Amino acid sequence: MYTRLVIVTGMSGAGKSSVLNILEDAGYYCVDNLPIPLIKTFCQLLINSSDDKMNHAAIGVDIRNGDGISGLGKILDELINEEIPYEILYLDASDRVLIKRYKETRRYHPLAGKDGSIEDGITKEREKLQFLRKKADYIIDTSRLLTRDLKKTITEIFVQDMGFNSLMVTIMSFGFKFGIPQEADLVFDVRFLPNPYYIEELKKLSGNDPPVFEYVMSFEAAREFADKLTDMIRFLIPNYINEGKNQLVIAIGCTGGRHRSVTFANELYKRLPSDEGYGLRIEHRDMENEKIVKGF
Repeated sequence: MYTRLVIVTGMSGAGKSSVLNILEDAGYYCVDNLPIPLIKTFCQLLINSSDDKMNHAAIGVDIRNGDGISGLGKILDELINEEIPYEILYLDASDRVLIKRYKETRRYHPLAGKDGSIEDGITKEREKLQFLRKKADYIIDTSRLLTRDLKKTITEIFVQDMGFNSLMVTIMSFGFKFGIPQEADLVFDVRFLPNPYYIEELKKLSGNDPPVFEYVMSFEAAREFADKLTDMIRFLIPNYINEGKNQLVIAIGCTGGRHRSVTFANELYKRLPSDEGYGLRIEHRDMENEKIVKGF
């Protein structure tokens, strides 16, 4: 009898195939695009199977089932009534990222209309899959996840049985001259602080270098701002988790995204604990852009 069954679903282009490959490599018996009416039968076969290779299984289900996807809710209810345990992993990504992925691969969205509109297909898909998202045990937003990050998360949940971080917090430094990050939920401006760029020995360094970090944080205004920012973020995160948010991007900007913003992103990352029910990552979006523009 199987000991764990995972239903892998979510938006087309969000990484379902990658997850199934990861699970298969981890020893899960995986089936993709199984017709909805056969899911219950498949589960019953797993229960009665004596094959150890099938005691961990994953079923890929998505919008390719067409209108049949609407019948999945009834099937899931029947599994519960028959005390057949399962977990739902829902993969999501922002519309902008999904559109970009489709254009890069030149694939046709299953729900695109006669005009081939990817945007319309994504909108329709979200509506049809909303009931699954509400039922999901795990929701992973892959918009900003690298393949190695996705593999680490899937392994922690479904192989190592570690806790799941329902909220992924990304602290991102950026330069205003390169534009505010579109994915940012919170934006903070640290251009009120003295700029290390105008100090010759610091100009070619970045906020990752101790001399720049120490210079920026030497000002009382910087230390006070760091204290207030940390307090506010630590207040907000539990409330975002309670609200069901699964991605939070905190963007900290200065002029070029190389000195002050990098310093503050590093400082906030250091101050936030990563063991309180959320994941934490850091990204310096424009640190190298400024280096290229200035030619140093």
